Amino acid sequence: MRRPAVLSLLAATTALTLAFAAPTRAAEDAVVIPAPAVDAAPASGMQTAVIAGGCFWGVQGVFQHTAGVVNAVSGYAGGTKATADYQTVSSGRTGHAESVEIKYDPKKISYGKILQIYFSVAHDPTQLNRQGPDTGTQYRSAIFTTSDEQKKVAEAYIAQLNGAKVFSKPIATKVGALEAFYPAEAYHQDYLTLHPNQPYIAYNDLPKVENLKKLFADNYIEKPTLVSASKATN
Repeated sequence: MRRPAVLSLLAATTALTLAFAAPTRAAEDAVVIPAPAVDAAPASGMQTAVIAGGCFWGVQGVFQHTAGVVNAVSGYAGGTKATADYQTVSSGRTGHAESVEIKYDPKKISYGKILQIYFSVAHDPTQLNRQGPDTGTQYRSAIFTTSDEQKKVAEAYIAQLNGAKVFSKPIATKVGALEAFYPAEAYHQDYLTLHPNQPYIAYNDLPKVENLKKLFADNYIEKPTLVSASKATN
């Protein structure tokens, strides 16, 4: 199900419903999970994490409300530069996944905590090549690691969560080395903040931010860290 083709239809068919009853749950419910037993060693300087978990609008929105995140950019990872545009990625044949590049301060938030939020509230890691209403390999659950340490932490955490059976099904998230990240078009950036009343955002994504606030209160910030604000200060 593609957003460009269906958003107008979605808006038309759901606007009346949303007018009478605000959404009470996201397409993927949050799950309370333990913190990772293995985490990255303390480091200095900005660090980078790249994750994919369905539509990048919601994943970006969650991490823009996460303390310690300096910038969260929607984009594409897993394919080539030549195919890193929204219309082409939407074909599901490019190898790309809709992803979010997270720049963070490791003195304020660890890589393991980012993964805990990712697995708990940002998406459902048990869904294979889909999230909620969106289907295709571009919506797969994936962690693109930037170091051997990140690979070790991510794989150990998946094994830990599967072993504890905190989800009703095995985790489908794939872990692989990041080759390149390509920022998405400008109109995709800060989308959740700019379009809070859009039906897709209201139903699928805003509840994720609310779950972040509830389950990770110590890591939640009310004012989002926006891409537009980062560009304005550079």
